Amino acid sequence: MEARRQLCPPGVLWLAFASLISCLLAPGQAKVYSRCELFRVLKTLGLEGYKGYSLADWICLAYYASGFDTELVDHEPDGSTNNGIFQISSRTWCRNLNQRGLNRCHMYCTDLLNPNLKDTVICAMKISQETQGLSSWEAWRHHCQGQDLSDWVDGCDF
Repeated sequence: MEARRQLCPPGVLWLAFASLISCLLAPGQAKVYSRCELFRVLKTLGLEGYKGYSLADWICLAYYASGFDTELVDHEPDGSTNNGIFQISSRTWCRNLNQRGLNRCHMYCTDLLNPNLKDTVICAMKISQETQGLSSWEAWRHHCQGQDLSDWVDGCDF
């Protein structure tokens, strides 16, 4: 009796299914904000003066973390990711679909890639409540802390 020949090698269907699901879960609209557009959104979402930080602090952070790109994902050697406009880490703050972490913001990392920024700002507020505040972000410490940041909001009207 002749063995039945498989049409697809083992695992190919699983790989195709996983690829389809990842496409469906990915945000549909990438957004790279302009400086003043981001100013208006962050002001509306309540970041002005939050925990003593100005909008200029947040905008400077967003620029040096992601170049204002809401969909940026940086993959680390340990398998963790930094996600969205503020590059929030999956090690502590969000959950990747294939990785367990602390998930202190109680959301999936893909939620941080949404161009409307609501989930991102909620999580960033939680991070800034920590003892280190915005110093939790290396980008802010190296490029924004202690600097004159007035140019980041100059000419931006609400």
